[in-house]
Amino acid sequence: MNEVLMIAGMALVTFAVRYPVMVLVGKIPLPQPVFRALRYVPPAVLAAIIIPEVVMDDSSRIALTLENSTLIAGIVAALVAWRTKNLLLTIVLGMGTLWLWRALLAG
Repeated sequence: MNEVLMIAGMALVTFAVRYPVMVLVGKIPLPQPVFRALRYVPPAVLAAIIIPEVVMDDSSRIALTLENSTLIAGIVAALVAWRTKNLLLTIVLGMGTLWLWRALLAG
């Protein structure tokens, strides 16, 4: 029961902090430079999530080596995404590269 109250409290605090800003933004016209700047938020957040996972090894050190299978798979996935613009193909080839590289390193 204590965990449920804690989760409900965190949800309430999160909602209370974010809701007034959303209401305010909905009522005030924002200048065009703000909208242009907001276009870069999703790629920046995605890069902040993905890049540490790709370049760091299990000991949280930067590993820019051929033994880093996530780095190799990430490079392959980035190249496939850039050339084909096909999300499904990017995922399939990226995961296939990751599994194949790990199998080659283990063997």
